[in-house]
Amino acid sequence: MHEVSIALSLLDIAKRYCDREGYKGIESIGVKIGKASGVMSEALLFAFDAVKIDTIAEKAHLIIDEIPVSGFCSTCNNNFSVEETYVLCCPRCGDISFRLETGRELDIYEMEVF
Repeated sequence: MHEVSIALSLLDIAKRYCDREGYKGIESIGVKIGKASGVMSEALLFAFDAVKIDTIAEKAHLIIDEIPVSGFCSTCNNNFSVEETYVLCCPRCGDISFRLETGRELDIYEMEVF
């Protein structure tokens, strides 16, 4: 389960930020996770709750915003967004000449600290 290592990395980033800026604790960490990132949100929440014990984030909660998969097809000039985890072809024309624009994110976008 790589979500444990991701949770540890999130805590490490947050702790380093707090140490550098003089904060004493973390109330929440907001992350954007793309649906095609390979990260399971429920597993990450579980892992975060397990690894935050006895840290400055012990009472923190993890806020996850799931980002849909979207892209642009250069064959039919179609901007698309899909609910599926993976895109193998343009949903409009079926061509494989497309680029993903969102869906692979794994970014911290906010932290609430004290």
